[in-house]
Amino acid sequence: MNKLIDLVNENLDRFMEINYPENIFKSMRYTVLLPGKRLRPVMCLETCRMFGGNIQDALPTACAIEMLHAQTLIHDDLPCMDNDDFRRGKPTNHKVFGEAAAVLAGDALLTFAPQIITKHSKNLGAEKLLKILEEYFQFAGAYGVIAGQVVDIESEKSEPLNPCETLSYIHTHKTADLFKLSIRTGAIIAGAGEKQLNIMTDYAQKLGFAFQIADDILDETSTFEQMGKTLGKDKAAGKLTYTNLYGLDRAKDDLNNLLDECEKLLSENGIISDVFSQITGKIRIR
Repeated sequence: MNKLIDLVNENLDRFMEINYPENIFKSMRYTVLLPGKRLRPVMCLETCRMFGGNIQDALPTACAIEMLHAQTLIHDDLPCMDNDDFRRGKPTNHKVFGEAAAVLAGDALLTFAPQIITKHSKNLGAEKLLKILEEYFQFAGAYGVIAGQVVDIESEKSEPLNPCETLSYIHTHKTADLFKLSIRTGAIIAGAGEKQLNIMTDYAQKLGFAFQIADDILDETSTFEQMGKTLGKDKAAGKLTYTNLYGLDRAKDDLNNLLDECEKLLSENGIISDVFSQITGKIRIR
C-alpha cells in the first residue's frame, strides 16, 4: 500500500505543474498535494491489478480521482459550506489563497482532472476511455457527490421527514460514490467482466458507508492532532450524522458489521487483496 501511495504522490506532483496564471495552479496544488491517505487512487490501482491490468494504465485516472477528491474538500471547507479553517493539519485552501481563489481552484480541478485522463490514457482506446469519463461525470456531478452535498446542506436547515433515508443518501453520494468511481474505473481499465464489476460496486458502497460512519465516530471521539481538522462541529450544530442519529455504540457496531461484510464479499468471490485488507484494517483501528 505504501508503494502505491508513493507512486500516486510522485505522479500527482508531475501532473500538477505550475503554469500561468500561477496563483490558480498554486491553489490547486496546495490541496491536492497535502499529505493524505490517498485511499481513492490506491483503490483504483489495486482493483486494476487484482483483475490483471497494468497499474501504469490506471495511474492517470487514479490521480484524476484524487484531484476530484481535493476539489470536494476545497468546496466543502468554504465559509458558505462547512466553514472549516483546517484540513489535514494545515489551513484550508480559502484561508491561504482567499475565498474567490479557492472557489476557482475547485472549479478548475473539476475540469482539470478529466483532462489528465484523456491526455495521458490514449493507449486505453476510445471505448474504455469513454467508459471511464462516463463514470467520472456520473459520480462527480449532480447525480453523485454534488447531490450528496446539496442534501447534506438542506438537512441542516430543516429536519428531514425520513432522517434514516436522508442520511443513507448523503453517505452514499458524498462518500461512497467516490469509492465506486475509484474501484469501478480500476476494474474497467483492467477489462473486468460485468459480474466482477457488480461485486466490486457493492463492495465500494459498503466500504464507503463504513468509512463515513468511522468519520462520524471520530468527529466525536478523536482529537485535532489525530485528524488534522476541527472536531465536534457536527454534533454542536445538530447536523445529521450517523452518531447523532443512532448513537455512538450502535455506530461502532454497524461499522464493524459493514467491514465484516466487505471482507466476506471479497472472500466468497475468491478475490484476494492485501491492500484492501489493509484498508479495512486501518478503518477498524482508527
